[in-house]
Amino acid sequence: MKPRTVIRPLARHDVLEQAEYIAFHSGLAMASRFLKAADGTYQLIATQPCLGRLVERCPPAMSGSRVFPVRGFGKHLVFYRPVEDGIEILRVIHGARDIEALFEE
Repeated sequence: MKPRTVIRPLARHDVLEQAEYIAFHSGLAMASRFLKAADGTYQLIATQPCLGRLVERCPPAMSGSRVFPVRGFGKHLVFYRPVEDGIEILRVIHGARDIEALFEE
C-alpha cells in the first residue's frame, strides 16, 4: 500500500509562495523544477518517515516534527510529522527565514 501524504494548507501556501519567488527571480522552468522536487521529496519522505532529523525546539502543535531538505533545493526545508500510514507536511520554509517566528504563526 502506498504511504499517505497529507499536505497542510499552510505548507501548500509556503510551496506556492516559494515557487512564485523562484519564477520571478529565476524563471518559470526553475519554479516548475522546484515544485516537482518538492513533490518528489514528499514521496521520498513518505516511504522513509524517519529520514529527516527531529526538530528539537518547536511549538506544541508541531510536536514530533522532523525536517528534511527539498532534493536539489537544499535551502528549502520540509517540516513534517510521521503519522500512522504516512506523513503530514506541516511547512516548507526557506532556511534563511526566521523559522522559529514562523512556527509561532
